[in-house]
Amino acid sequence: MYRYTTPGIFQLFNPLLTWKVSKEKEPVIYLTFDDGPHPEITPWVLDQLNAFQAKATFFCVGDNVERYPEVVERIQAEGHSLGNHTFNHLNGWKSGNDFYLSNIEQCEALTDTKLFRPPYGKIGPLQALKLKKSDYKVIMWTLLSRDYEKDLDVAESAYALKKHSEAGSIILFHDSEKARHNLIQLLPDYLEHFHQRGFQFKAL
Repeated sequence: MYRYTTPGIFQLFNPLLTWKVSKEKEPVIYLTFDDGPHPEITPWVLDQLNAFQAKATFFCVGDNVERYPEVVERIQAEGHSLGNHTFNHLNGWKSGNDFYLSNIEQCEALTDTKLFRPPYGKIGPLQALKLKKSDYKVIMWTLLSRDYEKDLDVAESAYALKKHSEAGSIILFHDSEKARHNLIQLLPDYLEHFHQRGFQFKAL
């Protein structure tokens, strides 16, 4: 199930990154959505969340924020949090530090948040250190849905997410065109499953 979970040893060697809300003792799960906003998929996600009085965090790409400001306004108006996902969805391992950090700042100018998630989950140690010194909180994930995979075994993903989620878990979905087909199968089922078990969904 390591396709969906993050090995503890990997988390241990990346202490500057947040993988789980470890202080959370109540039955609370933290849903996150990357790569939006999208003019159709993000509103659909918001409708699903509203049906369960769930809150979430949306790690937005700055370029999409500029394109769809009305979707961002709805995200905030409905009590969800915004996160920074760089302006151009950059891979930190393939980007120079100064360029990468300036791209994050460009997105921050639009999102006004110190929550950051690196696209592809790839960020260099010096990049992470500089972000920490600038008061950013780098948010990774406890469980990855892999909803972006074209040939995803949806039943396997749903099983893994349900089996391994617990209080404080950070769950990663995508409100993107690539993830649409899988997301519409996974998200309502996940929300229903944990709602019935007394869990709440909160924003970071």
